[in-house]
Amino acid sequence: MNINYIKQSASVILFVFIITLNYSCKKFLDAKPTSNISKISVSDLQGLLDDYDTMNTNYPCDGEISSDNYFLLDANFNTLSVPDEQNLYLWKTDAQRTAPGSVVGYWSNPYKIVYNANLILETLNTPEAGTLDQQTFNNLKGSALFYRAYVYFQLAQLYTKPYNANTAGQDLGIPIRITTAVEDKYDRGTVQKTYERIIADYQDAIALLPATSTIKTRPNRAAAYAGLARTYLAMEDYVNAGKMADECLKLYSTLMDYNSPAISKTSLTPFSRFNSEVIFQTLTISSGPLTPSRAKVNTDLYNSYSTQDLRKQVFFKTATGGFRFTGNYEPVTISTFFNGLATDEVYLIRAESYARAGNTTLAMADLNTLLRFRYASPYTNMTAINADDALTKILQERRKELLFRSIRWSDLRRLNKDTRFQTTLSRTNNGTTYVLPPNDLRYVLLIPQGVINTTGYPQNPR
Repeated sequence: MNINYIKQSASVILFVFIITLNYSCKKFLDAKPTSNISKISVSDLQGLLDDYDTMNTNYPCDGEISSDNYFLLDANFNTLSVPDEQNLYLWKTDAQRTAPGSVVGYWSNPYKIVYNANLILETLNTPEAGTLDQQTFNNLKGSALFYRAYVYFQLAQLYTKPYNANTAGQDLGIPIRITTAVEDKYDRGTVQKTYERIIADYQDAIALLPATSTIKTRPNRAAAYAGLARTYLAMEDYVNAGKMADECLKLYSTLMDYNSPAISKTSLTPFSRFNSEVIFQTLTISSGPLTPSRAKVNTDLYNSYSTQDLRKQVFFKTATGGFRFTGNYEPVTISTFFNGLATDEVYLIRAESYARAGNTTLAMADLNTLLRFRYASPYTNMTAINADDALTKILQERRKELLFRSIRWSDLRRLNKDTRFQTTLSRTNNGTTYVLPPNDLRYVLLIPQGVINTTGYPQNPR
């Protein structure tokens, strides 16, 4: 069976899956849909995982659209052709993906990855899987579990409340599908169940995957540890976030030196695809507001870089009305951004964990390890008077290092719960000022209207 047939089959099943998500549509479900089309051979499973366009691209970017990394000039805003994206940019109360096709881009595409992961897991549970050697079996199963966890985390950062241990058992989660059967019905569940599934899948994947992989589009153990570290960070479980970051860095810790002439200070695309910091490669779906020719970097953010900070040259270039971002780990000049897992993020997670645990020395050691590769040589180590000072400096550098990676929205959601780090977002557009206060309900995006229409799921409150 060739990969094109697999992709076509998965697309058909996905369409049926989206329609039958409506657990209230009993009459339709009683039709007993066939699942024959989903049967594939174990020899095709790696091909399904290596379908780059499906498994590694087109991840949702609405959190980045809504974040404060950039602003739009009125003239650029007025050229946007998708009203939904204008509303997301302005944090409109009813901002929601309603345009035809938006369900596919922002809901169905992620759940297609989930479907493929479940299809692989089910196929590995058939007698035919006995023909596989143990290493191949483990890698296929671990990869499927990794992708499922990775996707669910991405969706949770958009469509569920930030994790709160006191309310997670009641807060609405996302549908957690663990089978390919279209007749299986799932409600939204809870935030607690969502994160439990993410953590369990990552943990199971760690036991199965190879330590690293030469092909950066393939999951590996270091990536699973990094994914877990990112997950625990969003949950404000800083002890486990640090432990997972540490396990990741034991396996892979390479950083690029911005002093190297290999990293251009003038190019619009200074980084190569799959560069040495990438642990696992994924990309966001393209969007109008984030197009580099439109999006101007937040002025205060740009001004926060010192002249000795080489990121100021590498990440930004002069553009009409401000500066454009050129630090994308995906070497393109369109609005497709790297949102995968990389070592710089993992160092910052471990540093933050150390600081929150009161270990100023180790926290600053990790921060300086990163900054030594970002500042012009010779670099003088940054110091902190105590753990709180270290934490403040680490969060500032996190802000400056990880922009346009679909990370900032998740950071705002968790840090706004701490009065020390709360941020009120503000944008002026066509003479009107729009504000997003900390902990506002709009930090949980509305599920695309087509999904609500089809499924009857409860919408996020406003």
